[in-house]
Amino acid sequence: MKLAKKVIEEELKIFEEHFAQSMKSGKGLLDRIMSFIIKRKGKQMRPMFVFLAAKVAGGTDERTFRAASLIELLHTATLVHDDVVDEANMRRGFFSINALWKNKVAVLVGDYLLSKGLLLSVEHGDYPILKIVSKAVKEMSEGELLQIEKTRKLDIKEDIYFEIIRSKTASLLAAACSAGAWSVTENEAEAEKMRQFGEKLGISFQIKDDLFDYGHDNIGKPTGIDIREKKMTLPLIYTLQTAEEATRRKIIYVVKNQNTQKDKVEEVIGLVKQHGGIEYAKTKMEAYQKEALDILHSFPPSEARDAMEDLVAYVTSRKY
Repeated sequence: MKLAKKVIEEELKIFEEHFAQSMKSGKGLLDRIMSFIIKRKGKQMRPMFVFLAAKVAGGTDERTFRAASLIELLHTATLVHDDVVDEANMRRGFFSINALWKNKVAVLVGDYLLSKGLLLSVEHGDYPILKIVSKAVKEMSEGELLQIEKTRKLDIKEDIYFEIIRSKTASLLAAACSAGAWSVTENEAEAEKMRQFGEKLGISFQIKDDLFDYGHDNIGKPTGIDIREKKMTLPLIYTLQTAEEATRRKIIYVVKNQNTQKDKVEEVIGLVKQHGGIEYAKTKMEAYQKEALDILHSFPPSEARDAMEDLVAYVTSRKY
């Protein structure tokens, strides 16, 4: 990811100021919470994709910075709301908003971030970019609800799994790439091509995330957490589709009734590995990554394209 950061180093510095400014409210409690969020921000991957997509398409301008801020505001809003829904007390190694200020404040903070993003676009007339991002937020909600519905029944098939992760995870990354391209070209074909690139990469990103559940504790995600939460990810779905009936029934019973017992969860992980679920998921991840690269390579060669390719490689090689 070093090349990517180098190519957009100046943009990221300016973005820090844009983003901090876009979060200000002039209200004591809100500004304290906004400061807390800014100090504990993550890698800011989505704004990076906005800037690189813009540079691949031709450059960056003021709309690009607003697009990056909009994406990050809406992404942050969804994370705050997710922590409330999941009853999570930690986020990136720190206490979550709901842990420190309770659920009511957290929900209102998420709403505030959402409104700030919408106003940022409306006040500058960035309606096409707002449309791109609003569609992604709608799809994210649909994906989450579909996952909740299917998790209750444990009847997710592979096509439904891909629909869930396309909506839930890939849609926002796709929007970031599309918005970046549109911000400098106003070209629907170019923006759509970048959207497709982001969607393929986002699906690959989520499969990689799912694979962490079958790794070790030192990769940053507790082993077996998806199984404990009854989340049907690709390695598990493939195993249920290909294993003999007795094994399939055993796995379903553990996921439904013994998902808090560490030894039982580890037994399921062993069965998934034994039946080729890990390798199958890796193959799918690499296939989507290749599709993303094929789309990226349809753009003219440039340092920005090389940097974007660097980010693509990071997605499937990251350790957490």
